[in-house]
Amino acid sequence: MGGHSRGDRALRQLRIALGSRYGVRMRRGVFSMVGWLFAVEFVSGVIQGYYTPNFPDLVPYLGLAKDADTNWFEGAQLLLSAIAVPVFAKLGDRYGHKRMLLITTALTAAAGWWLAFTHDFTSFLVAWALMGFYVAWLPLEVALIFDRGRRSEAAVSTTRRAAGLLVVALEAGAIIGAVTGPQVLEGAGSIPVMLAVPAICTTLVFVAILLGVRESEPTAGRRLDTLGLVLITLVLLLVTGALAFLRMSGPGAWWVWLVLAAGLLLLVPFAIWERRRADPAIDLRVLGRPTMWPIQLTSGLFGICVLGAQLPLINYVATEPATYGFGLGLHGFSRSLIIGIYLIAMIVGAILLPSLSRWTTPRVALIIAAFLVAAGYLLLLPLHSAFAEVTVDMIIAGLGSGALVAALPASAAAAAPRGQTGVATGLTNMTKTIGGAIASAAFALVLFHGGAETEGTASSLGAYLVVWSICGGAALVSALLLFVVPKAAFSDRPAEEAVAALD
Repeated sequence: MGGHSRGDRALRQLRIALGSRYGVRMRRGVFSMVGWLFAVEFVSGVIQGYYTPNFPDLVPYLGLAKDADTNWFEGAQLLLSAIAVPVFAKLGDRYGHKRMLLITTALTAAAGWWLAFTHDFTSFLVAWALMGFYVAWLPLEVALIFDRGRRSEAAVSTTRRAAGLLVVALEAGAIIGAVTGPQVLEGAGSIPVMLAVPAICTTLVFVAILLGVRESEPTAGRRLDTLGLVLITLVLLLVTGALAFLRMSGPGAWWVWLVLAAGLLLLVPFAIWERRRADPAIDLRVLGRPTMWPIQLTSGLFGICVLGAQLPLINYVATEPATYGFGLGLHGFSRSLIIGIYLIAMIVGAILLPSLSRWTTPRVALIIAAFLVAAGYLLLLPLHSAFAEVTVDMIIAGLGSGALVAALPASAAAAAPRGQTGVATGLTNMTKTIGGAIASAAFALVLFHGGAETEGTASSLGAYLVVWSICGGAALVSALLLFVVPKAAFSDRPAEEAVAALD
């Protein structure tokens, strides 16, 4: 017995030693792979944060009659981004994710240069929509990292660490972009010069990807499901388009509901076709796995919070309490400070995700993150009267949001079979976008009808409470859904297999 125990102890020590050597290799792999992708995601954040503060200056520049006309920009880009992600993710699985990353970066850079040299609304709208190709970057990057991690048998933990670093880059870029955008415009005194900065950054990133990123290994013998891609593209075009027009035209536009119904009905022939295909565009059987469907549904519910709630929050903190009896009456830097603190909290949440996953399990880490998002928004219901209260609420929501942004694509990649990694990670982005589109339309209607109760331009306090309740409820439902996921999901292979694979 004693000899057997000593042998077991020696074996465990050997595994620890080999595991440490393996862990060092894995960490080196993470940093060597993320290096250039960090720059790509940083530029993605710059794109997302740079333009928005300058939108009021674009209204007279483009000859628009009202500030509300800028809603067309968000709707158009939302349409293209929802379509681009599943298409390029599927093409990445077949032809290589680096190749698709290069193509989407080239398209984004070309659109950025178009923005800098156009002066009319229609051309600007088209170019702005084409900028939406950047949303495919993160799913393609996660697929690239997962492919490389698979070769060392640590795909899941490697991807989780790398995804956290990418989210750090994304949010840091968004902060830098939001701060520098107005300064560039003020310093240059020229809107075309201001618009050229993201185009320059994206062009440089294209060169970085071309020279510094390794290609993934496409799965041989696969066929492209062209009809399936066409059908899902039409579904997304009709559904997200209807939601965008619903927000702009209101529920009284009957034709919007007709377009939405047509998009939903197209799901029937799409599902029938996909089930008959050996290599479908979106494998519905994989989507139905207990490790996959809760992740995709969570991503959609999370989109309600992370994409739909930001504009209502900005409007609330800008509302003058002396006039309306609620709001914070913030202006300029103070208003941006809350968003900046929220983005920093997202960075911290993404950084803490790998440690939280090791201390607990990846599934429990996801559940904790979702509960944090729910707590942050639900705390806004009683605690919204002071700057400190709103800031603390958004820090809590930001910690959970940052962890989820990093964890969801990594978890989808872990749950996907070989050859469908890009599609799985792309689906998390697609469902998040759809969730955000639904929330954006619904919140616009809620705030519009709430505004009818007040004499000024602001909405009512009750309308904001409804928005925060929906966000908190959606995050709470997603946390409960994650309990359905098997306990050992999203983990690496057992240590014995990982160590054996090194020898």
